[in-house]
Amino acid sequence: MDWRLADFTEDRELGRGAQGRVVLAHHTQSGTPVAIKYLAQGDPGAVAALRSEAQMLGRLTSPYVARLYRFTESEHGAAIVMEAINGASLKEVLREHGRLAPEAALLVLKGSLLGLAAAHAVGVVHRDYKPANVVVRPDGLSKLVDFGVAVLAGQGSFAGTPVYMAPEQWRGEASSPSTDVYAATCVFFECVTGRRPFAAAERAVLMNQHLTGPVDVSDVPEPLRPLVLQGMAKDPGERPLGAASFVTMLESAAAAAYGGDWEQRGVRALAAAAAALAALFPLAALTVPGAGAATATTAGAAGTAGASGTAGTGGTVGASVSKGFLATTAGKGAMAAAGAAVVATTAGGVYVARDSTEPAPAPVAVVAMAADTRTITGGTTPIEIRNARYPTVSGLRDPALERRINAELRGPIDRLIALARESSTQVNCQGKPVKLGVETRLGLRGPRLVSVRYFQLTDWCQQADGSPGGEVVTVDLRTGRRLTNTDVFRPAALTDAGVTRIRSLVAQHPVAHERDWDDCSSDGRFKRSDFLPGEARIPGTKETPPNLSAFFTPAEFQLSFLAGGSDGCGNLNFGAAYATVRELLKPEIAAMLPAAPSPSRT
Repeated sequence: MDWRLADFTEDRELGRGAQGRVVLAHHTQSGTPVAIKYLAQGDPGAVAALRSEAQMLGRLTSPYVARLYRFTESEHGAAIVMEAINGASLKEVLREHGRLAPEAALLVLKGSLLGLAAAHAVGVVHRDYKPANVVVRPDGLSKLVDFGVAVLAGQGSFAGTPVYMAPEQWRGEASSPSTDVYAATCVFFECVTGRRPFAAAERAVLMNQHLTGPVDVSDVPEPLRPLVLQGMAKDPGERPLGAASFVTMLESAAAAAYGGDWEQRGVRALAAAAAALAALFPLAALTVPGAGAATATTAGAAGTAGASGTAGTGGTVGASVSKGFLATTAGKGAMAAAGAAVVATTAGGVYVARDSTEPAPAPVAVVAMAADTRTITGGTTPIEIRNARYPTVSGLRDPALERRINAELRGPIDRLIALARESSTQVNCQGKPVKLGVETRLGLRGPRLVSVRYFQLTDWCQQADGSPGGEVVTVDLRTGRRLTNTDVFRPAALTDAGVTRIRSLVAQHPVAHERDWDDCSSDGRFKRSDFLPGEARIPGTKETPPNLSAFFTPAEFQLSFLAGGSDGCGNLNFGAAYATVRELLKPEIAAMLPAAPSPSRT
């Protein structure tokens, strides 16, 4: 007999096979829509695979990755409870539209890379990044799904989808974050050109293309070709180290090629593509108490063995068979509900499209990157600003609030320009310009906070004199207020003992050409004054940012050490999972950060 988890109410069965079934349900207490995959007892290998997937997903908390709510084993079998995601798979979007505008393709890649970055931050390599495992939501944003063949970095075997597999996967070697970068670049290539970078009917030919064949980028827009060539380098060491560093490259290339508002155009284009796809299928309303109306639609996910079948009135079911579970429950099970085509896909979840009768969502912040590139004249020395990038916020329907937020976000660049103007009147560069630049990293970008890290670069009279330091700016989108360390940390965390505790929980990020903290600090410790430098200053001096500042990213909590000088010690990063440092943060701050979903993860 069918067994059920006690805390959930089933709304519809989506698939059934010899090994189990897939249902759309909701958490009885909270009303949260979920997808549940039940695996009947009898196949130890299938249970082990499902357990492994749950273990990988259990490491992640990211708005760019489908959430794991629960994994349960009992005498009846095993069950995995996943987030139900609004949207359609990128595979279906490409099938319908052929290719995407460059801005839309860049946006898909960026969202997916942020999901991969969250995985890489906790040591997980996805290994099966492909269009079927990216879900495009009706708002134009995307989520990464299906960690069925994921492994910890350093592990490896021949696994993945051949047309997107990196050379090291073909050789059965250890996987690393750059393995996922390769696959993501392949998918980006497909999005922007309408074709795969390599295609061959014979497996051996396809393998040789990935191992040794050059990538033909003639159809790729010229400004984006360096992204493709570096992301698909044959040697993993020649690719970006991971998804996070690739995002930085992507944002710079996109802003330079398509302007600071490229993300807004990409969101609009992707939302239109997803909506057009959803309109092709008859939808069956699903009412979930407390969750509004939703409807199930197709979201194919072609797996490594290509199992497929017919669902309902004509949707094609694609099911990953690497675990043997959904090949029977989805790929071989006839699924129909009220005449609608309903597809349960891989381990990422069931995709649910927004019903057209639902009220429009509340306004949310649209965060885009802008750049300041100009030469300021009028003084004794010209000031050259070189691609000083900063985020801008729009879409909040409150012009005054947006002005406050954007003034804070651009503040470090304006302060750097003011410093250069003041100094240029005191220094005679004999006609040589003062050059300014900023290394900018955008972290969390909503729904409540925007966090951005700036490291300032200066060249006074072409003397290569180092950096004046940097700042982290984190703004509360509800109030436009910039948060300081005293706003972020509990008071006990900023005592001598608390600072020692913080140091024990974070680890320095290893970055090429970056100095080790132990070489920069006499005892390897953090000092309380690094977090609260104002206490050590002489009254009347100008206030400057602290040396150590909290920086929030989608993947993890970070501390940025940003200090002036030319010794290489003023631009360092330390990181830890949010769960690790949550006890040190004020409750109101912790509530704004990526957190475990409800119902509670078990």
